[in-house]
Amino acid sequence: MELSAVLFPAPEGGYVALNPETGTTTQGETVEEAIANLREATELYLEEFPYSVVGRPFLTTFQITEHA
Repeated sequence: MELSAVLFPAPEGGYVALNPETGTTTQGETVEEAIANLREATELYLEEFPYSVVGRPFLTTFQITEHA
């Protein structure tokens, strides 16, 4: 099964990793460690909730009005 990973820098250092299909989130000191931790967390989640991934998500963007 191929799933998505969204990574962004953590305020305290390292990276936060999120799987949008399941909502699992974790972190790691490096990108590789964050993805490995996300893989493990997501596998454990899917063992408990095997039917939680429905459909394929997609990424888009939207704009908001900036207030000065």
